[in-house]
Amino acid sequence: MSFISTEFACLFVLCFAVCYLVGQRFRKAVLLASSCIFIGYFHVGFLLVAVAVALFAYGAGILIEKTADRPGRQQVAFWGACLCLVLCWTGFRYAGKLTGTSVLFPLGISFYTFQALAYLTEVYWGEEKAERNVTDFLLYMLLFLKFLSGPIERPGNLLAQVKELRPATYPMMTYGAKLILVGLIKKLMIADHLGPYIDHVFASVHEASGVQLLMAALLYPVELYADFSGYTDMAVGGALLFGLRLSPNFDRPFTSQTTAEFWRRWHISLSSWVRDYLYLPLASVVRGWGQWGIAGSLLVTFVALGVWHGAGWTFVVYGLIQGIVIVWEQRTAKARNTLRDRLGNRLFTLLSQVRTYLVFALSLIFFKAQTLEEAFYYIGHLSFRVHSSWKEVSIGIPDRSCIVAGATLLLLLVYEHFMARGDVLQRLERQPAALRWALYYLFVFVLFAYGKFGTENFIYLQF
Repeated sequence: MSFISTEFACLFVLCFAVCYLVGQRFRKAVLLASSCIFIGYFHVGFLLVAVAVALFAYGAGILIEKTADRPGRQQVAFWGACLCLVLCWTGFRYAGKLTGTSVLFPLGISFYTFQALAYLTEVYWGEEKAERNVTDFLLYMLLFLKFLSGPIERPGNLLAQVKELRPATYPMMTYGAKLILVGLIKKLMIADHLGPYIDHVFASVHEASGVQLLMAALLYPVELYADFSGYTDMAVGGALLFGLRLSPNFDRPFTSQTTAEFWRRWHISLSSWVRDYLYLPLASVVRGWGQWGIAGSLLVTFVALGVWHGAGWTFVVYGLIQGIVIVWEQRTAKARNTLRDRLGNRLFTLLSQVRTYLVFALSLIFFKAQTLEEAFYYIGHLSFRVHSSWKEVSIGIPDRSCIVAGATLLLLLVYEHFMARGDVLQRLERQPAALRWALYYLFVFVLFAYGKFGTENFIYLQF
């Protein structure tokens, strides 16, 4: 049941209507039942695993809190619970590859496992109280709007809102509806127009020309961003209609001047998770090693981040590239500041943004490729060489799709530019009603006229 399927639209509308018909007392139960239907629709096994993980984290949190006056037992309870969750995730992720058998990988398990680990860590650190209301905790873990691909929510944000669950205000609903529209435009008018042709190039690396390999590599970050941030906009917008504010997950990542800054703007809930629960504790352990300790901690963190995305050496190299580049940026900060003074801030900023984008695009070749051999072949054959015609630069994308995706991407860049100066969607509310509704109808019409419907999957569902 994808966010852009008829089944989801029916479930969402029905859940919304029932929530506001039954009143405050039963609203949590309706949301939890809808979440269970959403998860179980994919496979009943996915629901059983998700509920089991949630109940395990619920019980483990209470045990960790109860043993707070006995540090030794508390440590055993905490590390034992974390180990069980990691082994559960690892078992589903890698069992098929290790045993050669077909094992279903439950959708969303990476995201709700990380959420459970964050909850247990916060309880262990004494930052949060263990939740006693099982309904509240299950809703925090299983909420269907963020279940498949996040954001990865901390208990201090989402669980606190779930416990008090207030009806959405009218401004929250209108803002949420506009965010859903923005997400649909990103997904259906950029990602889905580009995706099949980029996939074709990566699936036929040995047959593609050098310029086709180059264009697919340069366009893949755009597709990935439109797809994933589109999902996030729909998740955040949908949650607002129920009175819940999910965490932002993207902040104009392609304006980043360094790879470190990029990861503060890209998949924010994941990158902040690995920073707080992996990098900082690891760096504190090896702080006596000085700069080597920091560099080692960064490399371990990003290799772990790569492995989280999937089994295989391609993901290890993907994470390793990110870590090496960030370490290099730290070591060359003084030289880059000198270069900024010589080139001027504007030119240096532009060149830095281009460099950061190209580094990310290069690393994504390992993210997308099936094997290391294929990835190295891909990189080794990047060029401006064509087989027969310069029309190959379009990688087979029809003219109509090029125009739609290109125009929408340009509109998206303008939208994000003005969002950085002030929330465009909020400012739109202050415009005359005739202008607002004319724009709403225009964008809805354009979406249905030029959006590419029929592709319901999101890229990050596989993680």
